[in-house]
Amino acid sequence: MYAVIRTGGKQYRVAPGDTIKVERMPGKVGGKITFDQVLAVRSDDQLLTGADAAKATITGKIIEQGRHPKVKVMKYRRTKQYKILTGHRQDYTAVEVSDIKL
Repeated sequence: MYAVIRTGGKQYRVAPGDTIKVERMPGKVGGKITFDQVLAVRSDDQLLTGADAAKATITGKIIEQGRHPKVKVMKYRRTKQYKILTGHRQDYTAVEVSDIKL
């Protein structure tokens, strides 16, 4: 059984026991979290989409609150003496999916 959820503007395919890194979500490590936007659910015998899938609930446990490694961005124009180096670190929440209820 697996489900497709939407959170943080992205879509994830999850199954019980999976660990995913999503955009930062409120909560403490060890806390429970529920995903409301369920797009599709696939069980052994059926595929639910649309309004039927929206009735499903996906629960998980927050494993970690952290930050991804730094991504360096360099802008450079030759012969113009233009060099800019910036960096970005994105926050994330690691969630272990514990249950999918229909």
